[in-house]
Amino acid sequence: MLLGALVDAGVPVETLQHAVDAIGVEPVRLRVREVTRAGVAATKVDVECADAAHSRDWRAIRGLLESAGLDDAVRATALSAFERLATAEAKVHRTTPDDVHFHEVGALDAIADVVGVAAGFAALGLDTVHASPVTLGSGTVRGAHGALPVPAPAVLELLSAAGAPVVGGPAPYEMCTPTGAALLATTVSVWGALPALRVTATGYGAGGRDPAELPNVLRLVVGETTSTPEGSAGGAGGALVIEANVDDLDPRVWPSVLGHLLRAGASDAWLTPILMKKGRPAHTLSVLVGDAAAEAVRRVVFTHTSTIGVREIRFAKRALARDVATVDVDGEPIRVKLATLDGAVVNAQPEYEDVASAADRLGRPVRVVLAAAVAAAHSAGLAG
Repeated sequence: MLLGALVDAGVPVETLQHAVDAIGVEPVRLRVREVTRAGVAATKVDVECADAAHSRDWRAIRGLLESAGLDDAVRATALSAFERLATAEAKVHRTTPDDVHFHEVGALDAIADVVGVAAGFAALGLDTVHASPVTLGSGTVRGAHGALPVPAPAVLELLSAAGAPVVGGPAPYEMCTPTGAALLATTVSVWGALPALRVTATGYGAGGRDPAELPNVLRLVVGETTSTPEGSAGGAGGALVIEANVDDLDPRVWPSVLGHLLRAGASDAWLTPILMKKGRPAHTLSVLVGDAAAEAVRRVVFTHTSTIGVREIRFAKRALARDVATVDVDGEPIRVKLATLDGAVVNAQPEYEDVASAADRLGRPVRVVLAAAVAAAHSAGLAG
């Protein structure tokens, strides 16, 4: 359903397929079709592959993801989702994460689900992901170990650890799988009602069932927050800079930390090399974040780095109104972020992930496709 919602919202299925292909397992194909659920038009993405010959444990899946030719953001999201799954399953079965055999979750279609969704969210370039309460369903479901109650124990563990609000729902069957719960727990920054925003895209992803109780769809709403008056540079909002000096963290961990902070709702996150007392090299971690996501960001800092304290400075933040347009480079769609001042575009920047994906499909250097995207934006009158 997440894959379908992403494609319906405008993410090319080729972007998802490219990431799935990078895993290097048996052939897996994503097939897109249009369906209706209780009268609502939606996109259904079917994952077509052979039955997995064996279950995979967390160690094996981690090795696949770490060795795959994935973008760093995609890899980090997929690793985090499977790590959460391993931790939840280990708690349910009273074992250790490395000893967890995922069975259904380790099957090829589930790996494709996780990697495809990770690629889709990276392609959208979202700053923050909000989600309403998760509908779980009721009844029983049959797994590798036999019949399980719905919601499945791993689903409850995953959503409980993420602090997600949940409801049972009106239908007597499984409405949230462990894979779906892990993806939500990994990508959602804020749980609650739809925030104030200007909608730029919507997507409806269909489930396999078409029940009478409700439309079996997942809706994805993409938009720009409306805290800044459109077309003005004067819109101001409160923001925090959360900082910590860290001198005892393996530097290889920092890309993952920054990725987690951005997914937790940070507007920006960066590192500054510093020299501490006794000549120790270190980094200052700085995170710009709004009040709504501040607690989630603090949690990431404390759980993903070795610091035991942070300092916080409040700032006033001003931002230009933003919009998104699409240009074409030899048949490849590339999104362009537009910033406006008094109704006029003052900055136009092609989305790097789109450029990189297009360059890969066209067999050209990224710099060449980037230049072509900038030229297309000028030709279309998008750039000032």
